[in-house]
Amino acid sequence: MAIKGVRKSKNPPILSHEFFIQNHADIVSCVAMVFVLGLMFQATSPLAAIFVTLSHNATAFEDLTQEAPHMLYTNGLKDIAAVFFYTLICVVIHAVIQEYIIDKVTRKMHLSKTKHSKFNESGQLFVFSALCSAWGINIIFKENVLTEISSLWIGYPKEHSEMTFMLKFFFIVQLSYWLHCFPELYFQKVKKEDMAKKIQYASLFFVFSAAAYIMNFTHVGLVLLVLRFIDESVLHLCRLLHFAEKMKPASTGFGVWNILFVGCRLISFIVTILTFHYGLATLSNQEFNVAIGNFNTPFIRFNALVGVCLIQAWMMWNFIHFHLRRSREKQALAPKKKAPEPKTKGKKYKKDDSKRHGEDDVSMLPEADQNSRRRK
Repeated sequence: MAIKGVRKSKNPPILSHEFFIQNHADIVSCVAMVFVLGLMFQATSPLAAIFVTLSHNATAFEDLTQEAPHMLYTNGLKDIAAVFFYTLICVVIHAVIQEYIIDKVTRKMHLSKTKHSKFNESGQLFVFSALCSAWGINIIFKENVLTEISSLWIGYPKEHSEMTFMLKFFFIVQLSYWLHCFPELYFQKVKKEDMAKKIQYASLFFVFSAAAYIMNFTHVGLVLLVLRFIDESVLHLCRLLHFAEKMKPASTGFGVWNILFVGCRLISFIVTILTFHYGLATLSNQEFNVAIGNFNTPFIRFNALVGVCLIQAWMMWNFIHFHLRRSREKQALAPKKKAPEPKTKGKKYKKDDSKRHGEDDVSMLPEADQNSRRRK
């Protein structure tokens, strides 16, 4: 069964731009299938495994007779191959969600082109943010990251460079998803004026996730990403309700999101300052060493602290600016009330007006009648 990324209206020429856009999910799924089929043959299995499975297993098997220990992984250059493969998978899943969920909903809603584009964007981001929120919270509780706040820096770099399967796969998926957003600009025919914002959004997530993964700040990176995904999932759910004209639940949801957004930014500030300014600074080993994965130096800590705090402050500034602009727009659209006229002026006007009308009535009578009327 073919997977459709975009509904087909005609048969475009083969190898044309329109052909690739309409059939990109089918093409990408075939490429991904090549790597999966490579696992079935002995000659190609070692190479295909680098793309499909997670590499850099760091688990020590001291006694083969005992039960298999908890699998631990480190990062390395082979992860680039895994990111490439799962980027292809993200493109295919994006097309499946678009075709079989979002498009079926939008056909019943009859949205304008602008709202249709925004609904598609929020639909995709809501699914991803909600799944990553649940997935990240599950990892946090399983690995007891928040049982003690000191677990965000205690044991660095040894305990932080060795990741469980789920933690490493979480970051591989993060890198793959935000990387797949760049070819999607072409596949989704995004307008030039909208590209800058989407590129900035995806780039920030990709750079932050890559930095946390490469420099072994995975625990603090996981907490910050989960906080961001929680408020993102609520925001995009409210946007979907708004586009579906469910105004009452959307309005309530936006109110909840306002509080949640500020709370998540505040917690992110606290976690970042505690980890980079206080926690990692107290550790004895602060020498840069790529071999053991130690990036705990004053220079790196300072840049990490400033970078994360600037991103949080920038988001808060956009949040405040948005609400101030909305407030000004509401005031401009509100009907202006006319000031009531004083009562004395109204009476004087009525009195003068009656006199004027009386004189007009007299002037319309014959001359003899006018004299008699004035004498009265």
